[in-house]
Amino acid sequence: MDGIEIEFLPVGGGERSGDAICLRWGTPGNYKVMVYDGGTQESGQLLVDHIKSHYGTTHVDYMVNSHPDNDHASGLSVVLEQMSVGELWMHQPWNYSDEICHYFRDGRITSASLAARLQQKMRAAYNLEKLAEEKGIPVYEPFAGALIGIFRVLSPDNFRYVHELVPEFEKSPELKEDTLAGLLAKLMDSASELVKKAVSYVAEQWGEEYLPENVETSAENESSVVLYTEVQQKGFLLTGDAGVQTLRKAAECAAIWGFDIVRRVHLAQIPHHGSRRNVSTETLDLLFGPRNPVAGLPAARYAIASAAKEAPTHPKKRVVNAFVRRGFEICATKGQTIRYGIGMPGRPGWTSAPVLEFSTEVEE
Repeated sequence: MDGIEIEFLPVGGGERSGDAICLRWGTPGNYKVMVYDGGTQESGQLLVDHIKSHYGTTHVDYMVNSHPDNDHASGLSVVLEQMSVGELWMHQPWNYSDEICHYFRDGRITSASLAARLQQKMRAAYNLEKLAEEKGIPVYEPFAGALIGIFRVLSPDNFRYVHELVPEFEKSPELKEDTLAGLLAKLMDSASELVKKAVSYVAEQWGEEYLPENVETSAENESSVVLYTEVQQKGFLLTGDAGVQTLRKAAECAAIWGFDIVRRVHLAQIPHHGSRRNVSTETLDLLFGPRNPVAGLPAARYAIASAAKEAPTHPKKRVVNAFVRRGFEICATKGQTIRYGIGMPGRPGWTSAPVLEFSTEVEE
């Protein structure tokens, strides 16, 4: 019977979180290997060493860059340089400059100049594409409906990516009109830096969930590739840094493909390292079902957050509580590798990861 294991490697030694995930599925002697985001250059090297040591191979069948942020794309170049790769899946926003030029304020911007600016500002992702081309590795774009190995892409779809997300990338030239989302994001980022060291807490009970519904994250995060598969009737969901809009779209796409994520999901990646700007009560209910009415029921599924060891607010306690209420057991990398598998060989010497408990005091 086919098995699967997914591993979340630590990224960064300071406060800044990132994602570096490797996984394999199949049967002994016939495994397929995937890398989903590579984190920093250092975590990219960790991925190479980990795959060689624990998977016994120097080949990656599928490489996926969820979105162009450096803390997701940089390490993938290390994997490309040191290992053979079958397919690279990544978005290439610079290829759509003809279609989006008219969204920008500067009338002198041409298709060629816009493409060049996107390539320059998304240097890590663009370098990844160029390196793959130099090595003769095919590059595909992961839009909703595509199949990457056994994983179905649930979001984003092509039209939304090109016409709604790319024009709002912070890394793109200025839009014709400043969007409210962009202004709010900048204000929130500035405020976050000021209060990071002075977090206050409020009480929270099991029956009360105060995740705001109107949260917004960057367009880059919303462009994250959401993947889903089922092995042994258990579902596995990778979300990158997806926000509530993309998670809703993913739930809609899952229904179209006949996936019952609410009932089947067994392991989920907590979006964006556990940020409260990426989830809401409505979205979590849509993906994972309603909250358990009482505390203390056994956890039947698992959720993992990639969080830097010294990150003071990743994952947010409010977000951890929200997943616990929906029957998840929560772990965070925090400087260590988190592995989960079914039907896979054991890993001698590895121990159970610490579990994050429900908190009665959460960040205000």
